[in-house]
Amino acid sequence: MSVFLAVVIVTVLGLAGAIVLVVASHFMQVQTDERIELIQEVLPSVNCGACGFAGCADYAGAVVESGAAVNLCIPGGASTAEAVAEIMGVNAGEVGKQKAIVACQGTFAHRDRQYTYDGIETCAASATLHGGSSTCPYGCLGYGDCVVACKFDAIEVEDGVARVDMTKCTGCGACATACPKRVIWIREESEKPVVMCANHQRGAITRKACTAGCISCMKCEKVCPSGAIKVRDNVARIDLDKCTGCRACVNECPVRAITVPKAV
Repeated sequence: MSVFLAVVIVTVLGLAGAIVLVVASHFMQVQTDERIELIQEVLPSVNCGACGFAGCADYAGAVVESGAAVNLCIPGGASTAEAVAEIMGVNAGEVGKQKAIVACQGTFAHRDRQYTYDGIETCAASATLHGGSSTCPYGCLGYGDCVVACKFDAIEVEDGVARVDMTKCTGCGACATACPKRVIWIREESEKPVVMCANHQRGAITRKACTAGCISCMKCEKVCPSGAIKVRDNVARIDLDKCTGCRACVNECPVRAITVPKAV
């Protein structure tokens, strides 16, 4: 009899506890705005972080709860921005297409190795050993950390240098973040030229390190009709707002360090 009574008491207590939990969950539950889930559904779900948030879920929450801009998803582009804007009932605004550019042309034909590197085959590891084995201290290391980081199969290492397939690149910036040499830049998609060099050493030193590097001769600066290109810190840089795309600098550069990036 005592055993039966004990079972009854335990059962009653269990039921009472369950009822308390159900009631508590009903009154204490946090209401989730359904727009967050709707926005997550239209985002590309690549969690690249280009929007400035940890991932697509965080970005969706920020749009609804904190008023984050609806056009921050770079991989999604204009179509995603419009879809998010429709959910939020706002204007999407302009979304410029971004592309990654590897500002280096230092292939095996253009530069040598200071030593034979026999360690972990990553750019990050190689860079810790005297800045890498390349004779150019500013160039692409070529071990493919950017390739691993890219979720869109848009970048590959060819002849010792990373190259971007513009037809696949979404401009998310993951490759740029992964590059220890910071030679991968994210810029607005255009057919305007870019100086494919990041070496800030004097021209004569750069020339010894890489035959494709900018030698800061200033010929491009002198020939530019719009004043869009200037040599600063021993390397030429182009102001895209001033550049008209005439390509006079491309034709004038004696080392062919200025070019218009194209799909590989």
